[in-house]
Amino acid sequence: MMRPFDPLRRRLLIGGTAAMATAPLTACFDAVGDQESAVRGVLEYANSLTYRTQRLLLRSNALATEFSESEIRQPQRPNGSTNPQDEAYLAHVSTGFSNYRFTVGGMVERPLSLTLDELRAMPARTQITRHDCVEGWSCIAKWTGTPLAVVLDEARVQERARFVVFTCLDTYGSTRSAYYESIDLEDARHAQTILAYGLNGEALPVANGAPLRVRVERQLGYKMAKYLGGILLVDSLESFGKGRGGFWEDYGYEWFAGI
Repeated sequence: MMRPFDPLRRRLLIGGTAAMATAPLTACFDAVGDQESAVRGVLEYANSLTYRTQRLLLRSNALATEFSESEIRQPQRPNGSTNPQDEAYLAHVSTGFSNYRFTVGGMVERPLSLTLDELRAMPARTQITRHDCVEGWSCIAKWTGTPLAVVLDEARVQERARFVVFTCLDTYGSTRSAYYESIDLEDARHAQTILAYGLNGEALPVANGAPLRVRVERQLGYKMAKYLGGILLVDSLESFGKGRGGFWEDYGYEWFAGI
């Protein structure tokens, strides 16, 4: 069983750099954004240390704690972008996502373009888990969706692929940059990594990422990208954003946010 989220343990694991890594949430931290800065070097070392330590401590099939329905005490708190105003996304909202397609490309033998109905027709998993935010709050909710591993098997991932990059339908931040995230194939194939289309027994609301968001239950909330447009299988993250593997990672956050 996974240990509960422990901020002190996490600070020790990353060598005391958590405060710097979370600075972009509340203020501008220019040094963190500088790829060549000394601060960047410290963060890169901490990220590597966290990743290697977590991989040593966790079995690849270890599950995050799951809870009972009685432990769901409040609605899932929305976070980050909650009402995208991007034209393409609003067009999907206006039609109830009837024209939505989830695309799978990159290093696959069989590229896919799946409707929500096709995703719902695939094997499903429901899990009641805790969302731990880097800002310090947590929330227990019930998620239903398609295991990402099922989609990867359908697409036939090539041997050279190492990462799954999530592309999103929303832009975020003052620069209105396209939101994106990534995980390695080990987490992508984990039993609790799902493409969630349901929340607490209802269709996923817009505020929580409709029509589809990823749940990566062994990592912090910012890894769980919302408003998914599709995924790309790649062998390197260098060509996405600033090459750090995700929107927040480009501002200094850890790429591997294991808990």
